[in-house]
Amino acid sequence: MNGGGSVRRPARRLGVGGGEAREETVAEEVAVALVYNGLSHAVMMATPCDLEDFALGFSLTERIVERPPEVYDIEVEAVGGGIEVRLEIAAQRMMALRERRRSLAGRTGCGLCGVDSLAAALRPVTAVSNPQPVAQRAIERAMAGLPEHQRINADNGGTHAAGWASPDGALVAVREDVGRHNALDKLAGALARSGGAAPGGFVVVTSRCSYEMVQKAAVIGASAIAAVSAPTSLAIETAEQAGVALAAFVREGRLTVYAHAERIVA
Repeated sequence: MNGGGSVRRPARRLGVGGGEAREETVAEEVAVALVYNGLSHAVMMATPCDLEDFALGFSLTERIVERPPEVYDIEVEAVGGGIEVRLEIAAQRMMALRERRRSLAGRTGCGLCGVDSLAAALRPVTAVSNPQPVAQRAIERAMAGLPEHQRINADNGGTHAAGWASPDGALVAVREDVGRHNALDKLAGALARSGGAAPGGFVVVTSRCSYEMVQKAAVIGASAIAAVSAPTSLAIETAEQAGVALAAFVREGRLTVYAHAERIVA
């Protein structure tokens, strides 16, 4: 089951003239447990829509599986106050998961909660094979086109989006979530379920750009990641290593390139 992404809640609006009771639309956030072959591995706070995409994308970007066919089945079921997403994965991948099993208690906007060592947190970066130049106007077109695809955010004003754009800036897929990492995982899963990301495409996100965001974009095969807000220092270093061009502050006809600037062309 997938939710709509928004719920109605009572609120009281206060102003100069006093207050009024009203109902407000807010972003839906629930605990989502990812269960692999009967073993609960991660609990993330997420928007309960596109959860099959989320589960597959998380499995790929976290390297629990290497290829989509290694996920045999995905079932989504409401359990108590949350949701379980049950995946059946290849026995070899499950053996590897058991060996590196850790407790992951995810929170909105947190991609490394529960990682128990520096080596686990700063794992090797996937290098993008044959990254392509990306036109500045394509990045601006893709970012400008995101709002019309943000159905949930238009309703509640509380969700992030991640989009995949073709080389000319046309948006191929967009996913939303209260968590920026979750939105990108959902995008990764959506692309995998549709046959994979086309070469030369890039990712646009409605958030800041952190290390984990670059890592996930690299797993997808993005030539670039473009963010509406700031990057972190580790995101820049990771982008340099992965061969992913990193642009940030994409707004109002300008952007700043922090990694592989030579591949962002006019």
